[in-house]
This record gives sequence, C-alpha cells and structure tokens, in this order.
Amino acid sequence: MIVTVGNTKGGVGKTTLALNLAIARALAGRDVWLVDADPQGTAQTAISIRADSGQQPAIACTAYPDHKDLNAQVPLQASKFDDVIIDAGGRDSKTLRVALLLSDLLIVPFQPRSFDVWALNDIGEVVDLERREREVKSPNRALLRAVTVLNCADPGEQSSDNTEAAAAVADVPQFEYLATPIRRRKAFANAAGAGLSVLEQKPIDKKAVAEIDALIKTLF
Repeated sequence: MIVTVGNTKGGVGKTTLALNLAIARALAGRDVWLVDADPQGTAQTAISIRADSGQQPAIACTAYPDHKDLNAQVPLQASKFDDVIIDAGGRDSKTLRVALLLSDLLIVPFQPRSFDVWALNDIGEVVDLERREREVKSPNRALLRAVTVLNCADPGEQSSDNTEAAAAVADVPQFEYLATPIRRRKAFANAAGAGLSVLEQKPIDKKAVAEIDALIKTLF
C-alpha cells in the first residue's frame, strides 16, 4: 500500500505522524519505505538519527522533494516493500499532486483550529482533481481514499475545540473523518526528535501508544 501523509497547510504535524506510522508498520513485521517528499527533509533527518543510534528495526528512507524524481522512482521501487509512506510538503505543489496520483490512501492531519479546518477545503479540491485524473488515466484503478485525522488535539476528552473541528469535517465531502484523534503530548515530539515512535520510547506513554494503535487498526 502506498500512503501519503499530506496537507496543503503546514504546521499540522504530518512528519511526526508519518514517522510514527512507518515505524509502527515496521514493528508489525512489514517491509516499509519512508519517502521524504518535503523539501525541509525532516523525516530523513529523524531516520538518520535513528540509524546512527542503531535503533531496530531499521527504516529505509529516501528523499525525493522533486516531483519528477518522486514520479520516476516510487513506481520503480514500491513493489519491493509492503508499505510505502510518503511525507509530502505542507503546501499545494507538483510533488504533493504526484504523491496523490501514486497513492492508495491520503491521510490529512489537521489541528483543532479554524485555519486548519478552513484549509481542508483546499486539499479537498486537490483530491477532486486527482480523482478525476485517475478516472481518465487509470479507470480500472480504485479511487484515492482520503481520510482526515485530528492531530495535536487538545488533551481533554471533552474539548469543545476538538468536537467542533471534528464536526466541521462533515462539511468537506472529499474526506472520511477517522474518530481516532492524536492528542497533543510531549511524548510525540520527544520520540520524533530521537528518530523513534512513541511505541518504542522509554518510559512508555500509554495514552500516546493507545492513540497510535487505534489509528493503525483503523487505517490498515
């Protein structure tokens, strides 16, 4: 499966989420390839830190911030892996659009803030364009599945901001909302900075682990 974690808006925590997904799948015994398609290269930096520390399992990671390289290399190499996770840049770009054309699943993280919710309409339009192009070029291929995940959500179980943001997704018809929020916890940032998933970090944050486990089960 080829999965893109992306949004036309930056600052939504997509790289941390992509890193956690890739490592979680590897821990489950899958052969995983993490593709860093963001010019900032944060995912590749995290994987380099992981490799330098000798952390297992090792994660294959390649940077393809240029859309031409992404379009050429992913189809050539994807069959070598069970799962390909693409971390796309936080803006509308040719690289993001190529990633969507290549993917089976798009995960759009968004925070419970007005700007993030409004931006879903922008990425929704990109999804529509990709789906129409796929219908023309590859009519026998399943349409892109697009889901949204509330990321860096407020910690409180009864947060009105979380509830209102989740409800607003219903007005963006391109997406399926997953009721598996990832809350704002230091464990995620601390783990990512060491090239780890919260599933590996010590001491274990049981709540963070439960949130990632729930998301993984829903997605895969």
